Amino acid sequence: MAKLNVLVAGCTGYIGIQLIKLLLNHKRVKIKYLCGSSSVGKKISFFDRSIKKKLPKITKFDKTKLKDVDLIFTALPNGQAQIISKNLNKNNVLIDLAADFRLNAKDYLKWYKQKHKAQINIKKSIYSLPELNSKNLKKFQILSCPGCYPTSILLPLVPLVQKNMISLKNIIIDSKSGYSGAGRGVHKKFKNKNLYESLSAYGVGFHRHNSEIQNELNLASNKKINFSFTPHLTPMFRGILTTIYIDMNKNINHDKIYKTLINFYKNDYFIKIMSKNTYLSTNDVINTNFCKISVCKSKYKNKLIILSSIDNLIKGGSGQAIQNMNKKYNFPEKMGLV
Repeated sequence: MAKLNVLVAGCTGYIGIQLIKLLLNHKRVKIKYLCGSSSVGKKISFFDRSIKKKLPKITKFDKTKLKDVDLIFTALPNGQAQIISKNLNKNNVLIDLAADFRLNAKDYLKWYKQKHKAQINIKKSIYSLPELNSKNLKKFQILSCPGCYPTSILLPLVPLVQKNMISLKNIIIDSKSGYSGAGRGVHKKFKNKNLYESLSAYGVGFHRHNSEIQNELNLASNKKINFSFTPHLTPMFRGILTTIYIDMNKNINHDKIYKTLINFYKNDYFIKIMSKNTYLSTNDVINTNFCKISVCKSKYKNKLIILSSIDNLIKGGSGQAIQNMNKKYNFPEKMGLV
């Protein structure tokens, strides 16, 4: 069986490490290069001792490597995948796990305070959440993976918005994530917080992922949606639990919402709609590529509470990147993920 030659840039972060572990289990992938900056010359096992398989030592990225690979995964700080994208050869595919191609240039500047360095390549990219908008990804050279919070939010909400089942005026979203979601520098960034024994709200009202959520929900409804989103860091390493409070439209009830989600995802292996009123835990999805969703009754007849749980490093990052790869190259969607 022919294998894809793969380069992983940004291999030593939490997402990069998780991506490598999954790729090692993929039958159609050969890791050709591991690239970093401060880690040049080191083995990847230095950063995670559980990686036993012999892999290339970490080298500095340069564009000459692109001629030797089919696929480039970028798990880099925002802005760096844009630079790499300008050097792609015709046969290269880029799958970005950061925010470089999630937004148009104007919104990227607004939310990330950086001028986009490869605006011409935005047209060559697609925002691809595998179960929702990956139908046309084969036409694109650059696949942009959604953020972890938006993944947990869009999967339950988009079907309901598309079917006009919920009010678009006052959606309230409360998300809690393991601290790995803030990257390997989380301990420096939150050095005055006790990450291991406290819960912290951050990015209140203006977290960058607001932009993705807004864009995708607007597209799903063809209207502007009003929502409030508050993320939190929790004293655990990985996992996201999102709680969404919605108002149902007239003649819509708990059963109709539940059946809509069941039918929408009936052919999607990695989306699990749980029995009604199931309480979810991040422990239900840790170390998997599943998103579990539960529709719960509220004490108010016209309101519902939806729970959504994912592993931020897999379904919220490296796992859906591999799903996108599998779809792009016509591999079985579950390959390397189960």
